[in-house]
Amino acid sequence: MTRKAIYRQTLVVGLAAALVATIGAGQQPPPAINGVWHGTLGAGGAALRTELLITRAANGALAATLDSLDQGSRLRCSQVTLAGRRFTFLIPAVHGSYRGTLGANGNAIRGTWNQGTPLPLTFRRGPAPPVAAKPPAMLPVRPPVPLARLRPALYGELAPIVAHGALAPKTGLGLVIGVLQNGARRVFAYGAARPDSMFEIGSITKSFTALALAQLVVRGRLRLDESVRALLPFPLPRPTGADITLADLATQHSGLPRLPPNLVPGADPANPYAHYGAAKLRAYLAKRGLARPAKTAFLYSNLGYGLLGFALAASQHQSYAALVRREVTGPLGLRDTVVALTPAQRRRLLPGHNLADAAVPAWTWQALAGAGALRSTAGDLLTFLGAQLDPPASGPLSRAISLTHVLRADGPPPLRVGMGWLYTPAAGMYWHDGATGGYSAFAEFIPRERIAVIVLYNRDDLGSGRPPFADVVAANVTALLRGSAAPRLAP
Repeated sequence: MTRKAIYRQTLVVGLAAALVATIGAGQQPPPAINGVWHGTLGAGGAALRTELLITRAANGALAATLDSLDQGSRLRCSQVTLAGRRFTFLIPAVHGSYRGTLGANGNAIRGTWNQGTPLPLTFRRGPAPPVAAKPPAMLPVRPPVPLARLRPALYGELAPIVAHGALAPKTGLGLVIGVLQNGARRVFAYGAARPDSMFEIGSITKSFTALALAQLVVRGRLRLDESVRALLPFPLPRPTGADITLADLATQHSGLPRLPPNLVPGADPANPYAHYGAAKLRAYLAKRGLARPAKTAFLYSNLGYGLLGFALAASQHQSYAALVRREVTGPLGLRDTVVALTPAQRRRLLPGHNLADAAVPAWTWQALAGAGALRSTAGDLLTFLGAQLDPPASGPLSRAISLTHVLRADGPPPLRVGMGWLYTPAAGMYWHDGATGGYSAFAEFIPRERIAVIVLYNRDDLGSGRPPFADVVAANVTALLRGSAAPRLAP
């Protein structure tokens, strides 16, 4: 499993408009239509994964969400119907339609997607198919490159990409790499980026949310085994079983889904989290409840971390932005790590681009800000990673940072999980990645080698059929510093 495989279940992917269905008079839908379905659509030489969530109200009306897991498509749909076993819906915005038939065993919907050209699309129950990404070509092993000589070594790798590849001037794309080794730091910028360019950092935000939790814990304001339900600003009934705790949320073991079913983009599908406020979060939790399943495995959940940030902020009677500023960015002096940009920072925000290289608007957040709302620079993130390698000598912040590094649960093998960090045992590396509609990022630190790397890129390249560019760059930089085999950076 690649490091990015886990994140395939996060911010950019899985957002769609609500599909409202009506049932014909006297007709009852087969009960097997309810649930989560996955399919793969072959289009333009690419295999695009889709996820369909179907629910049925007490009055028989159907509701569903359709997600493109590799493109981040967010489409309004209409005229969704189930008549007998015939299942159909339309997407007027793209002049698309789907017609399918629910199988006799209730485990498959076989049909055709038509957007000018009919294409077979079968939905099946079960987990999403993995991303089919070819492993990068590897460079021969070379001696370790000292940090002082890293710039020319990197330029040798990136020159073709800057000249006529993804970072060529006409693309508007930019890349910033920050490196920290034994206390010395360097920041390199390519393409349209400058060293102080700002980027959306997506799910790297979760590492900040986890550290805010740890700060509150070491100061005695909260406990890791505390019920998240007790911190919310609205009442929810006590579950019959165990409550979801703060530790469950921080380690991605709460059992909550990747996203709440009532997360829909509303009037602005290019800004999907903007319309998900406290009222929608409350509505979902009132229906689902906050009971912890008897057995939980690692399940990457933006909802879970969004809920964690929301609950922490509510417990302190302040916004998520104010909470992170008080607990993390303020103590560390991170002036460029923010939720809301100042006018000067907005001028430094590099415009984001989607997989089709089209410029996309920045995202805004409400209740789920703790999952991915932060923007930052390579310089600020190097300071943040430097604090992971060398925490303050004493005080609550030092103990809080150490608390986030404690490995508390298993992730997808062979990974382990801290609070806000994933850990690869063989490499001794803590890491997290992030992506939004127009950005991707990767952060890592290796305590035993005193190395930290941050990569920021103003393109979301999920679903490209290749390993994400930010991931490959980070692996390349780490390999150069270590003197190990490095992945080749394709132009």
